[in-house]
Amino acid sequence: MFSFFAHLILSAGMLLLMAHFVRGVQVEGWGAALIGAVVLGFVNAVVRPVMVFLTLPLTVISFGLFLLVINALMLWLMAALVPGIRVQGFWPALMGSLVLTLLNLAVELFT
Repeated sequence: MFSFFAHLILSAGMLLLMAHFVRGVQVEGWGAALIGAVVLGFVNAVVRPVMVFLTLPLTVISFGLFLLVINALMLWLMAALVPGIRVQGFWPALMGSLVLTLLNLAVELFT
């Protein structure tokens, strides 16, 4: 149970850090970031696998690069569902998803 809350707080912190670095993404505070982390986890667990399956031919043709587009769409969907988080277009969503991916890789590297 503790690891779930630690992961939730860490994910919220990464959302806040990503919003600091990516122009066009705004997170209004820790409350919105915590809700955003929960919603992003839910979206990645439920919607993302369906999207990956439906776009499998595009993913294969693009050698997996289309997964970056899917990640951006999941971030954009999360921002549409959570008040206090705004993503102003596809390109900020793409950059935000790349930054979140790099932050997650860094966290996994050091844990």
